Amino acid sequence: MLVLVLFPPRISLAPGRLVVRGLFTTTDIHTDQLSALQWPADVSERVVLTDVRGFRAQLDFCLLRANPSLWLQLEADARESRRCGSLVRGTACLDGLARRMDEEAARSVFRASGID
Repeated sequence: MLVLVLFPPRISLAPGRLVVRGLFTTTDIHTDQLSALQWPADVSERVVLTDVRGFRAQLDFCLLRANPSLWLQLEADARESRRCGSLVRGTACLDGLARRMDEEAARSVFRASGID
């Protein structure tokens, strides 16, 4: 357990590609060819991405909230998947996630400007 805490997965995102490097594994997801996007309403708040090849990756919502550029690229790729027709499950989750990210961004702007 200590090893997992000390060596968290490294995530890199390029247009159309998400790479998650763990301690022993590397997962490569084609984000412009997503088949499913899940955002379960449980305590963990993890976004689960599945591409058309069947590969899966999990991203913590806090990671997306802390890295707006990561979120914007992921959202653009997921919308491209929707436009192409490969995203068959999770369009409502994508819309809900986008709404939540917009709310979080607005709260942080209000907080920074003292309008809390």
